Amino acid sequence: MMRAVSWILVVAVGIGIGALVWSFAPRTLPLSPSAPLTLSLMIPPQPPPTMRVGVLHTGLMRSRGLFAYRGGDAGERVFGMDVVIVEHPQGTLLFDAGFGRRLHEHLRTIPWLMRLLSAVELQAPVVDQLVDASIAPASIDGVVLTHAHWDHVSGLDDLPGVPVWINQAELDFIRSGHPATRLARELGERDYRIYAFDGPPYWGFDASHDVFGDGSVVLVPAGGHTPGSTIAFIHAPDGRSYALIGDLAWQREGVDLPAERPWLLRKLVDGDDARVREVLVRLHLLQRAMPQLVIVPAHDRRVMQRLPPARHDEALHRGHPA
Repeated sequence: MMRAVSWILVVAVGIGIGALVWSFAPRTLPLSPSAPLTLSLMIPPQPPPTMRVGVLHTGLMRSRGLFAYRGGDAGERVFGMDVVIVEHPQGTLLFDAGFGRRLHEHLRTIPWLMRLLSAVELQAPVVDQLVDASIAPASIDGVVLTHAHWDHVSGLDDLPGVPVWINQAELDFIRSGHPATRLARELGERDYRIYAFDGPPYWGFDASHDVFGDGSVVLVPAGGHTPGSTIAFIHAPDGRSYALIGDLAWQREGVDLPAERPWLLRKLVDGDDARVREVLVRLHLLQRAMPQLVIVPAHDRRVMQRLPPARHDEALHRGHPA
């Protein structure tokens, strides 16, 4: 009897290990979104000629491609920890906050398995890079969070008083006590500016929020990775367009193929697997329909390097976003 039980346990463990290994195998998502992709409802953006888009590289995480998407290779991948800055006549916004000066204290909020699977390096805190780019931190009108995980809020620690733009679903997620938003809570109560998705459908997404009223920066709801995950569409005056998708995919292959994260990583970081899959398919189809659109995962340094570096011009007239 004991021998039979032992064999059953061995078989069960073997099946479990096999299933885990299989979850890393290549597998693309079927291209069948629950609603049709509609592009005709978009009003052509009218970004002002003085608007600028740039990127700040605050840090990196060295990991493996196989952890980023199903079918990824075992070679080392650089996961960038970057901040996009938009300087607009109505105001200057950061998209996510990158790494802060107290990064090594912030790392203790990461699950031990995430620490085990990657090596984090601080390049330069976001506040120091702003100063180096001749941008006064106090002049920032807001930090727009794609979501509230630790590596997107760390830099808020060095930006006291700067408003944090967030939707109600993500703010509720922070205040829920969920372990993934521990650092956001430990950094203390912020000046949260709640925006609503009060605009029409936009490029296949159900609703939108036009930040400046000219179509240059449009936010859309893309819950799944977290309840209030947000995509920011940014249209620069030089004709280039970007979609900042946060962590819906960690590397561009997640959209290009499209492919989700392996099961173990999904369970660590994603709140709603099905919703993430749906959004990845929508982004894949959007990329097919709009090849000039650069889809930018928050941690794909290869894509982030396609954005120009941040810079500043004192002649840029400042105001406040609507």
